[in-house]
Amino acid sequence: MDQSKKRVVQLQPDWFSPRRLHDSPTQYEFPGDRFIPNRSLMNLDQAHCLLTNKIKEVHNPNFGKGYREMLRESLTLDSEGRPFRMLVFRGSPKSRRKWNYVIDEMRRDIDAEVLSNGIKQHESRRLPTKEVKVLDAPKIKDDYYVNLMDWGKNNVLAVALGSALYLWNAENQEVKKLLEVQGDNDYPTSVAWSEKATSLAIGCMKSKLQIWDPETSKCIRSLGGHQSRIAAIAWNGHTLTTGSRDRSIINHDVRVRNSPTSRMQAHTEEVCGLKWSSEGNVLASGGNESFIYIWEASKMSSSNFLHRFNAHNQAAVKALAWCPYQFNVLASGGGTGDGCIKIWNITGGTCTHSIETKAQICGLEWNRHHKEILSGHGYGNSGVQNHLCLWKYPSMTKVGEINRHGRRVINLSQSPDGLTVVSAGGDETLRFWEIFGPPRVENSASDFENLLSFKTSLIR
Repeated sequence: MDQSKKRVVQLQPDWFSPRRLHDSPTQYEFPGDRFIPNRSLMNLDQAHCLLTNKIKEVHNPNFGKGYREMLRESLTLDSEGRPFRMLVFRGSPKSRRKWNYVIDEMRRDIDAEVLSNGIKQHESRRLPTKEVKVLDAPKIKDDYYVNLMDWGKNNVLAVALGSALYLWNAENQEVKKLLEVQGDNDYPTSVAWSEKATSLAIGCMKSKLQIWDPETSKCIRSLGGHQSRIAAIAWNGHTLTTGSRDRSIINHDVRVRNSPTSRMQAHTEEVCGLKWSSEGNVLASGGNESFIYIWEASKMSSSNFLHRFNAHNQAAVKALAWCPYQFNVLASGGGTGDGCIKIWNITGGTCTHSIETKAQICGLEWNRHHKEILSGHGYGNSGVQNHLCLWKYPSMTKVGEINRHGRRVINLSQSPDGLTVVSAGGDETLRFWEIFGPPRVENSASDFENLLSFKTSLIR
């Protein structure tokens, strides 16, 4: 019995052994295990501050530089001038420098690298003085209401020239004629690639709507429903949405035989602009009567719209573009009678910005790498007629403008990587611009900051 008591007494001082924790985990209050510390007793805020804040050396003015050198040598060197080896693993020379000053040096190197990258990036944002490539586009229709060009994710540009439609491969520069519309005064008036660029939808002047396979160069589907020209097309997954001069918007499910799933009849004049949001839950439509309608995908069968905007001064609204980094922001551009770029908050149904350009706005393209938006212009009474203008977002201050087209800009489209923009002009040219610049350089300090922060929980 005495031996048993003696054994218990010997075990009691061992507060931090894993065996003791296992036998009676709730009997004692202790600071933690000897292998796994207790975070509740750590001052994480102070540790984070010491790791991330730069150390400022404070010198006593009563002691000169010579005295400090002698003191440093006496503390770090032995009598023979060799470094102390006490508490130094194999005499590593790196241990002579305190860890906090090492971190300061790392931070200075990172700050210098970030500053250097920022300067290079800033210099690269200058607008180009000329295009990188010009292609002839004979017989292209100089019509504000049509949408004759689209650049797919397969890096192939589809463009309608007269009654024919051509495919230009940006990788090998090859040109292929896909189709020619038969019939008097019939020609493509709208073109749109599917999201994965496996199919190409083409709307025509005489209300014909077809889906083509670009690989086999065959028409795989013909769809009906409209009574006049189809000026706007937009894809949303398996849903193909079309807008027509007959003032209707039709949704087609291309997977089923009876493809029309819903028809909306809200516009009082031609529908000339259609854009689905990146999430695919909201559709924006623009009409010749100056109205913009916002439709929810889940409520289209009832023809009840979410919002109706009427702020473009009785001018047609063809140019529509959803912001790629703010899902609820829509940009719209008015025709000749308006000439304004407006930024809309769809959540609240309000106009947050309005910029008067005094020129017809035929196309809008957001920069996916920098917070900017590009506008293509047509007729007007200002100096931006037939120009391309780049605007900073959200301030909407003008970065610059380019004037190379001899006539108005009909359409804009951008490459799959978002670096190159092509503009189709009434001067029968396609002009390619490296106007959006390179992708934004990632901040190399982010990984270092994450390493020193406690915002991320580690999995043990």
